[in-house]
Amino acid sequence: MQTISRKKIFFPINSAFRNYLKLYERELKLPISYEELRYYDQSISVYDKEGKDTLWETVFYPQSMVGSIHAGLKRIYSILKAGGDQTAEEHLHIERIDYCTFGNSHPFRIKIVNNYNEVYDYFYIKIADASRIYGLELEHILSPYWMNFLIDGNTLVEEHIAGVPGDQFILHYLNRPEFNPKRIAKEFVKFNERCFVRLLGDMRSYNFVFDITPDFDDVQFRIRAIDFDQQFYEGRRTLYMPQYFKENRVFVDLAIKHLNAEVVKQYQQEERAVIARRIKAHRHRIKDLRDVIMTDRVSFPEKIQQLGNELAEYYHDAVFSRCKTMGEIIERSLKRLLVSSLR
Repeated sequence: MQTISRKKIFFPINSAFRNYLKLYERELKLPISYEELRYYDQSISVYDKEGKDTLWETVFYPQSMVGSIHAGLKRIYSILKAGGDQTAEEHLHIERIDYCTFGNSHPFRIKIVNNYNEVYDYFYIKIADASRIYGLELEHILSPYWMNFLIDGNTLVEEHIAGVPGDQFILHYLNRPEFNPKRIAKEFVKFNERCFVRLLGDMRSYNFVFDITPDFDDVQFRIRAIDFDQQFYEGRRTLYMPQYFKENRVFVDLAIKHLNAEVVKQYQQEERAVIARRIKAHRHRIKDLRDVIMTDRVSFPEKIQQLGNELAEYYHDAVFSRCKTMGEIIERSLKRLLVSSLR
């Protein structure tokens, strides 16, 4: 069974990383901070449709604070979604602010509603942890998805990632007759490879979602990570491979049942080839991020040494065992991928 650190340490954003975030327009001044949202005075538990505690609480603020908080949150939404254009703010309202009592990041979840058509959206405000932001940025560059997030000091704002949570997909969607299990298995193999190459850990089923898209002759699936706290932090190699988590066993069984070894290798190589093309397309941004990560402290020496040794054994590549930072390890992982794509 996989063991994740019970309490992950939060790492501050150093000056070099802040300069990078400013260069790529991730950091700017926001009207509300994470700390200000903590001044609520009442809360009630949020339950799901089956009456189970979701571990989220709806929070309430003193009447004297409500106006400024709601105005600030609408302005953040405008910055996040519309580049700062304030036109829509007059017909938006904040319906609910929830606080999560579970996990490392203790986020606030904001539900914002359009008054004209009652269409709603969510976004999140969290503590700005360097590990998580590296994870978001690597996801933006190396995955098929654009990541929309903003930083201001110690405040992180993230766009909601829509999809069916993996644990709910297992319960309610996996065995639907219209869903092709081979396509689900294929996507899990690719997702597993993507996480391992870029060292995104703790991808248990409730930390990723399924994006389900009907196609003209079948249903397509994409898996998207939604939790980036464990970006190159832990020391065990298998913690970066979703296949080893018991919560994901059903997907592993699906792959064993429907895919042979040659097909699995094909899908792994396809994913590596796509990542290699993304690295080449974003080579200047990758270089800037690499220069920051190489010297940043986002884990502990014993974890770095363990991961380096385990990857050296796995790849038969002694360079990993000589790495002194997580930045050096991720650089070696991506460099190996690039070299293999040139063969």
